[in-house]
Amino acid sequence: MPFQEVAMRKVLVFLGILALGLAFAQVRTFDQIKKSGEIRIGTEGAFPPFNYFDAKNQLTGFEIDLGNAIAKKLGLKPKWIAQSFDSLLIQLGQGRFDFVIASHGITEERAKAVDFTNPHYCTGGIIVSKKGGPKTKKDLEGKVVGVQIGTTYMEAAQKIPGVRQVRTYQKDPDALQDLLAGRVDAWITDRFVAKEAIKERKLEGTLQLGELVFQERVAMAVAKGNKSVLDALNKALADLMKDGTYAQISKKWFGEDVRCR
Repeated sequence: MPFQEVAMRKVLVFLGILALGLAFAQVRTFDQIKKSGEIRIGTEGAFPPFNYFDAKNQLTGFEIDLGNAIAKKLGLKPKWIAQSFDSLLIQLGQGRFDFVIASHGITEERAKAVDFTNPHYCTGGIIVSKKGGPKTKKDLEGKVVGVQIGTTYMEAAQKIPGVRQVRTYQKDPDALQDLLAGRVDAWITDRFVAKEAIKERKLEGTLQLGELVFQERVAMAVAKGNKSVLDALNKALADLMKDGTYAQISKKWFGEDVRCR
């Protein structure tokens, strides 16, 4: 068989497998999810204290507890799937997950690709640096800033006038490591993530928190146009906020109620 024909057959087989895979990864309505008895939830697993793997390699965090509570409220078994942050919304649209809860700030750009629920917490991007380092946006002039790729923190850093370089990382802990090693002058991340990292690593005498670069509302995401799942999630979240479950989970992780006011 000629080489070209062999190559073409391999391509056709690959395309067939790809098409078959996509056929089994369709976006599901809430009725279809209920019939299956299981809801697929996408998250990152590398963003403490919101979603991360603990020492026993178990997913944990504020959003994991909240996601489990939502699944319970809906009468469904949660199936967690951890993927890199920058691929989560893409795979959501391909039907890999029924919804994503991974600290996505609501932005106009993201809202073109997915539908957001009502926010499940409010926060902001904060400047973190070594003691004596930059604390304000003006202080970042001529400095190198580390951020996680695909985040609102990256977008915010790129808009700060005078920043010499915005260096991107696949995961927040990598940006923190480079800050500690002196390879970046500052790190911009979620304010709760920064507080947790400093506390967990006992870096109170090494790092400092600066000003908030921006404030943001954070929400779960569903595939564009998937209204039945969107409505179900919004109702479950509202019920959890009303019956005290949300406040209990929030105070467990932050010592305060972090819902949007």
